[in-house]
Amino acid sequence: MDALKKIAESSLKTEIPQFAIGDTIKIGVKIREGDKERVQKRQRCR
Repeated sequence: MDALKKIAESSLKTEIPQFAIGDTIKIGVKIREGDKERVQKRQRCR
């Protein structure tokens, strides 16, 4: 289980930008399905 934590920690960003109410946030998540890879994008208003 420790190996999974190390991998997860290495892929997380350490700098998180500041945002406030009313800001629009765009998020891209990389998804792997077998040998295919794609980026799923989301946009939310906070």
